[in-house]
Amino acid sequence: MGTTGLVYHPAYLDHDMGAGHPESPNRLRAILQQLERSGTAGRIRKIEPRKAEDEWITQIHSPSYVAALTTHQPSSGRVALDGDTSMSPGSLQAAYLAAGGALAAVDAIMRGDVEHAFCAVRPPGHHAETDRAMGFCLFNNVAIAARYVQKQYGLGRVLIVDWDVHHGNGTQHSFEQDPSILFFSTHQYPHYPGTGRATERGIGAGEGFTINVPMDAGDGDDEYRAIFLNVLLPAAEAFKPEFVIVSAGFDAHRDDPLASMELTEAGYSDLTGLVVGLAKHHAQGRLLSALEGGYNLTALGASVDAHLKALLAA
Repeated sequence: MGTTGLVYHPAYLDHDMGAGHPESPNRLRAILQQLERSGTAGRIRKIEPRKAEDEWITQIHSPSYVAALTTHQPSSGRVALDGDTSMSPGSLQAAYLAAGGALAAVDAIMRGDVEHAFCAVRPPGHHAETDRAMGFCLFNNVAIAARYVQKQYGLGRVLIVDWDVHHGNGTQHSFEQDPSILFFSTHQYPHYPGTGRATERGIGAGEGFTINVPMDAGDGDDEYRAIFLNVLLPAAEAFKPEFVIVSAGFDAHRDDPLASMELTEAGYSDLTGLVVGLAKHHAQGRLLSALEGGYNLTALGASVDAHLKALLAA
């Protein structure tokens, strides 16, 4: 049985993109309520996030972009960054704590306080590009954490598994020339943001270290399991990661309003078990997952609960 940590901070609720926006503070409320109802909350170790230092954020994002977010931060109301993404007065603090929550989780794992950790953070991150916000995302939390693993702790090879229903364009672009980061993504295709074709395999020295598996609308538990068994596990066997990070979007759930996939809570539990297994085999069990999408509140709470229970059982 592994020790599992949970990163959360009330400031994550202060990022508010307006009534009716799917990426709402109620997402985290639904997760926390479900974890309390099920008893899972009492079985996990709390990890306190910190504000991420610009030193680490600028490993992924340009200093000019970070400065622009500070400039755009409103004192009231909201400021639009793109058609889907805006900032409220609490957004920048939440974004710094979201990225810093992932760093705190890395620290807890590397100290041996926990074997793995789930970061219940927002705003999410995997669409954020080097120099712009995109798709509800401000800072790319998992990409920042991956580089932190390497530069703070000296680990060489990091695997990022992105099972969000949308392709993690920001993460791919951050590392597509880097053979020390293996980026693996399953995603509905064609779908937002339009990237993630199977032919996108990396660039230069990074060619072959980006693995995209576009999936058809309607694919569910069996199709996902087959892809993880037949594509991810052999790739991990060849790569031999020293740390595993999951971009844990739960919007491939059959009840999610923003996509057309058929994953269930049991499917997410199964995928978690497979990823934990490869982390145990290659990376001394070191695994961090961070919340990305998931917009049906009931399905989101149940799926995160199933994910955490699978971590606890590992």
